[in-house]
Amino acid sequence: MSLKPVPTELSEPQGILPMQSLAALVDQGAVLSTSALDDNQIQPASIDLRLGDRAWRVRASYLPRSRTVADRLRDVQMHEMDLTRGAVFESGCVYIAELKESLNLPAGISARANPKSSTGRVDVFVRLLTDYGVAFDDVAEGYSGPLYIEIAPQTFSVLARSGTRLNQLRVKRGVSPKLYTTDCGVDLTGDLVGFRARRHAGIIDLDHIDGHDPKKFWEPLYQAGGELLLDPGEFYILASKTDVEIPAMEAAEMLPIDPGVGEFRVHYAGFFDPGFGTAEAAGTGSKGVLEVRCHETPFLLEDGQTVARLVYEPLTARPDKLYGQLGSNYQRQGLKLSKHFKVW
Repeated sequence: MSLKPVPTELSEPQGILPMQSLAALVDQGAVLSTSALDDNQIQPASIDLRLGDRAWRVRASYLPRSRTVADRLRDVQMHEMDLTRGAVFESGCVYIAELKESLNLPAGISARANPKSSTGRVDVFVRLLTDYGVAFDDVAEGYSGPLYIEIAPQTFSVLARSGTRLNQLRVKRGVSPKLYTTDCGVDLTGDLVGFRARRHAGIIDLDHIDGHDPKKFWEPLYQAGGELLLDPGEFYILASKTDVEIPAMEAAEMLPIDPGVGEFRVHYAGFFDPGFGTAEAAGTGSKGVLEVRCHETPFLLEDGQTVARLVYEPLTARPDKLYGQLGSNYQRQGLKLSKHFKVW
């Protein structure tokens, strides 16, 4: 794709762009799509990305590096899937899908992608790919070209179709400074402390909200002296020990903890939008939900143990609406499964 770059003023504030700036980029042709954007596709500090019409089962994950995604795909593809009629992405397999959205970013503008919260909570590992990309999820400054997504369901097989939203894009101007970080501990007190995914469960339709019986997919975990033994290869949903609050002029990303303090991965979906957990957006008391997968050895997790860190960055302007003011699914959440499941 070769398009004329959209100009940008270098003197403008640096940081993450709010929703009104994202809408302006769409109007200017910096964010393109094969179909009109959905009404709620632009979030307070991110834009949801939608699956396109085609996906491919591949024999290996890859980074295109010095090639386009499509050119490298020819070496690893096994078969093509038509997403216009819906298709099942099977657990334990790897897929590449085209996205409806593409980019023609101005100079000085870059982006970073992350799975949506609902995607991470059903243990579907997704990563963004760009032509000539040398890292997953990172979009280089001034990138002009198509977008693809790698999809790797870990526990559950899932049904998706053209238009399904699995990941989201956060757009930045300049070098967004890191303001501060906060540690995130795990809450293993109370009665119900978490859920463990059931192996060999049925298919989850990713567009069917409140449409699945949680008992068929999850095993509840109850308090056992403030400890939880993580089994290798198993997937858990847990909650943060303290409330999470993202101020209106900031956004945050939750990053996995240093492996030196535990052999497990936490939080596949790492974006927290401005307004999450704030009183002005009716979010007081919101917890961070932790998606946890233990690696090679069993690990005994203790109540309050630090498992992840939140990194906060500034917005260039206050968003027109905050998280929780757009019908958000996870404002004021406690220990909560994804939106695909009925209340336990």
